[in-house]
Formats: sequence, C-alpha cells, structure tokens
Amino acid sequence: MAIRGLTWENDMTIDIALEAARWAPSVHNTQPWTFAVTGQEIAVRASTDRKLALEDPGGREMLISCGAAVFNLRTALRQAGREPIVRILPDPDRPSLLATVRLGEAVEPDEHTSMLAGQIEVRRTHRAGFTETPVPERLVAQWQREAATEGATFTPVGAPAAVRALAALTEAAQAVQSQDWPFTLEVMRWARPPGSTRGDGVPADSYPKRPADADLEQPTGAYPEQPSGEFAQRDFAHQHPWGTDTDQSMSRATGVVALLTTREDTREAWLAAGQALQHVLLHASAHGVSAAFHTQALEEPHLRDFLRQRMCAGAYPQMLMRLGIAADESHGVRRPLTDLTDP
Repeated sequence: MAIRGLTWENDMTIDIALEAARWAPSVHNTQPWTFAVTGQEIAVRASTDRKLALEDPGGREMLISCGAAVFNLRTALRQAGREPIVRILPDPDRPSLLATVRLGEAVEPDEHTSMLAGQIEVRRTHRAGFTETPVPERLVAQWQREAATEGATFTPVGAPAAVRALAALTEAAQAVQSQDWPFTLEVMRWARPPGSTRGDGVPADSYPKRPADADLEQPTGAYPEQPSGEFAQRDFAHQHPWGTDTDQSMSRATGVVALLTTREDTREAWLAAGQALQHVLLHASAHGVSAAFHTQALEEPHLRDFLRQRMCAGAYPQMLMRLGIAADESHGVRRPLTDLTDP
C-alpha cells in the first residue's frame, strides 16, 4: 500500500509494521482492529462490530487482542530501525482509538527484538494437549520478566490443587456456556469449515473434532511438575464433522499452566495485558513452545471474581493459558491489509 507524504523508506517501514500487526493473536481470530496512517503515525482502532457480544460484552478480550497488535507494531518498527513512540488511549472523546504509534528516531535492533520479530508470522495458537517434552525453567523465568516490562504479571501455577481448581473452573464455565444456545452460535460463527476462503475465524485444522481433554501428566523434570487435569476446549466443531483427529498418544501433557494478571481492570490495563501476552507468546514460539488459552471462566463474572480473590491475591486475571511443546502444526489465516486500513 502507498502512503502519501512519506519518503520511500518511511513508507516501507510503515507497511512492514502494518503487516506485522495483522498477525497478532485475537480471541477466536476475530481480528478486531483497523489501522489508519497519518504521516509517520499509525492509529490502532477497535472494530467494535467484531466484538463478541455474549462472550465479551465489556470488550476486555477485544482490547487484549488489540494490545497484542500494538506490541507487534512496536516490535516490527524497532526491527525496521525506528523507535516506536506509543500513546495509549490518546483521546478520551474517541474510545475506539486505542493507541497511536509514531516512527521515532533511528535505532539499531537488538538480538531480542530480532528474535521476537522473526516469530510474528510463525506463532500459532494450540488447542489440544502437549507432548511430554518439559518446558525449561529458564523460559518460564524469562516470561515472568517480559510480562513485567509490559505492566502485567505472569504467574506459573505449580500447586497440584491449584491446577485442579483452574481445570475444574474451566470445565464448569464451558459446561454452562455449552448449554447456552446463543452463546454456542457465537462460537460457531467463528469456526471455519474445511476449504473456507475466509480471512478470519479458526481454521478447521486448528481445533480437534471434539473438545479434547488435556488428561494429563507432566513428565518428571518439567517446570513445574503438573498433576493430571482436564482443561476444557471450546467446541468449535459443535454439530459438525470438522476439525482434526488429535493423536492423543502424542498429545497428553498439560504443559505449564499460567495466569496473566494486572493490578487494575481498566481499558489501559487490558491493552497492557495484550502487549504482555504477545511478548511472552513470541518469546515462547522462538523456543518451540506453543500456548493454549482457556478463557471460559474469565468470561463468567462470578468465576472471574472468585479467581481474583482466591487465586490471584486481588489482582485481575486477564488470561489463563497452558504452554508446552505441540506435536502438530496448523496454518494461520488473516484478513488482507486492504480490509484493515482506513483510506
């Protein structure tokens, strides 16, 4: 795409950043964002028509998704040799304007930035169990540091009772949501059938034919050693013969169970959580680690408050996830930039 009024070099830099932004993860791959370019500044806007009306009425998950897109913009600009100047929620009178990212002074990308940038189009969300290969402790410690730099807290859950409690809350929320037909229809809307040419939604090769239970024993030496547990999956294949046949013999481990929390529960905190999440996910991907998300309990206000009070020391849980080594690979789909950029 051509941006009027820019030098060729700046034009290419902005195009690179926009291409990176569109590969951010989002809830059900809804891609709830648009971008507008003015001079050397990129505006990130929420696409409220893509918000999940029943699952995410307050827009929390939408803003976490958009925060991940902001992180991709930042990373791509640094990799392209420009320091990003970011303003979060710059105009109170325009609530859909979530951030502006301006090209700053020239910088030399460091090794960490290059590593993260190299994973932007490679990272994939996983929706099953993991192999028995343990996740090294040093990676978990690094994810904690990376989340902290973005204003969030990444906490691995090691206590067997706590893991069982999280699994049970996830199962309970999924059971309740699966009995809600409008809620189920909303999930099914974002399940792509085989051969679909849509640029959004969850591809049929990215979820199992039936929600697989991650039954699951962590091998000795993993961090932390996990007990058996079942983390319910979304039923994207509901009433359809779609999805993949998961090889349960190769996909049995829970992986590292973790919570991502923030001290506040504001729109700014949600955007910070999204940036922290993407920072962790890109670093994990660079080391062959995938993530599976389990947000069902966080979508039920009473369960989320229970988690905050009893398991998060008063901090607000923004994401519940498992991280591990996946045996399978899936392909990603994204809408073209022409659908994401305002004229």
